[in-house]
Amino acid sequence: MELNIKPLADRVIVKAAQAEQKTAGGIIIPDTAKEKPQRGEVVAVGNGKKDEPMTVKVGDVVLYGKYAGTEINYNGEDYLIMKESDILAIL
Repeated sequence: MELNIKPLADRVIVKAAQAEQKTAGGIIIPDTAKEKPQRGEVVAVGNGKKDEPMTVKVGDVVLYGKYAGTEINYNGEDYLIMKESDILAIL
C-alpha cells in the first residue's frame, strides 16, 4: 500500500508492529494490559536536513522510544510520525 504522506526534513512515518496477544506461556493479554509496541516498519522518509542526511529508509524495521512520535490515523491505519533522532536502532 502506498502512503501519500511525505514527511518533512528529518521526520519519518512508522507503522507500529502489533501488540503481543499472548505471553510466551500462552496467557492471553487483555487490551488494557497490552504494552505499546516499540518497533515498527518505516513507511515514509523525509529528505533530511541540509547537513544531516537520513540514515533510515523505507522498509527498515526500527526500534523507537516508548513515548516517541505523534500518533496519526490515515485511511483507517494507525501510524507514528517522529524525528529520525527518536529511532534507537535499525533491526
